[in-house]
Amino acid sequence: MSIARSCSFTEPNGTHTVLVVEDEMMVRMPIAEYLRDCGYNVVEAGDAKEAIAAMDGDEPVSLVFSDVRMPGKMDGFALAEWFRFHYPTVPVLLTSGYGGRTVPAATIPSARFIEKPYSQTQVATRIAALLDA
Repeated sequence: MSIARSCSFTEPNGTHTVLVVEDEMMVRMPIAEYLRDCGYNVVEAGDAKEAIAAMDGDEPVSLVFSDVRMPGKMDGFALAEWFRFHYPTVPVLLTSGYGGRTVPAATIPSARFIEKPYSQTQVATRIAALLDA
């Protein structure tokens, strides 16, 4: 994973809010900062419980970018399923460095997957595509 750098494109400032869910702060902070540089509003959460609580915040969430493996009772797949049930129009982009298990499209149709290590540009490009879909 690379250090945060200037975004190669910019989202119209304040148009979309991305919820970044990652328990490893040293992973979460650089991608959150990069997405802010791209013009997104970013809300950060360390686990699924914090992510769900963030949905009661002032910013309506446009997209969730979540790690699959995280502490607590819910992993990223369960969080994606929760969003599919409670917020079906909010796309979920999942990530993991533990390949082998892919997103079951039939059960989580709104979820997408990007493998770690990812580049910040890959994540921003994928987010932009999901928000434009």
